[in-house]
Amino acid sequence: MILDANISVEELLIKIILPLVIAGVVGAFVGIERQNVGKAAGLSSHILVAVASAGIAIMQRFMFEYQLDLAALGVAIDPEGQRVIAQVVTGIGFIGAGVIIKDQSNVVKGITTAATIWFTAMVGLILGSGYIVIGSILGGFVIVFIIWRDLSRGFNPFKPRYPDVHLPQNYHEDEH
Repeated sequence: MILDANISVEELLIKIILPLVIAGVVGAFVGIERQNVGKAAGLSSHILVAVASAGIAIMQRFMFEYQLDLAALGVAIDPEGQRVIAQVVTGIGFIGAGVIIKDQSNVVKGITTAATIWFTAMVGLILGSGYIVIGSILGGFVIVFIIWRDLSRGFNPFKPRYPDVHLPQNYHEDEH
């Protein structure tokens, strides 16, 4: 049985496409800034985290609506299926931990990148859950914060900080 085959075009646009697009845009902005600063997680990572998190929240939202329909028909439902989002929060913590390192001089690096990964995941969850205004405000706030922070440091977040560093021609970020 295909549970989402009978949604209207309006539901498709508002419940699926709009949250995915906004999450992707916020993830792209945060990711391009991290990539241009030379951090471990860049554009692809942040877009994937934001959009995947939104997708999980969209799925859980549809699961909830389906369970409400079943309950209205008198069918017993299992609310345990509504715990999917909690697993995203845990999983993102694991991914974020992967970018945090302590160098030889005991300096911890990667905390900000881990936080941006966590943030893009949470914005994706918020947007995917249907809270478009809250998710957009949070995304806009972080975009303004990043622009303000980088420009006050004398760095343009839209230009690579190390433009003279070139990757090999056969290098593909998706493979690394």
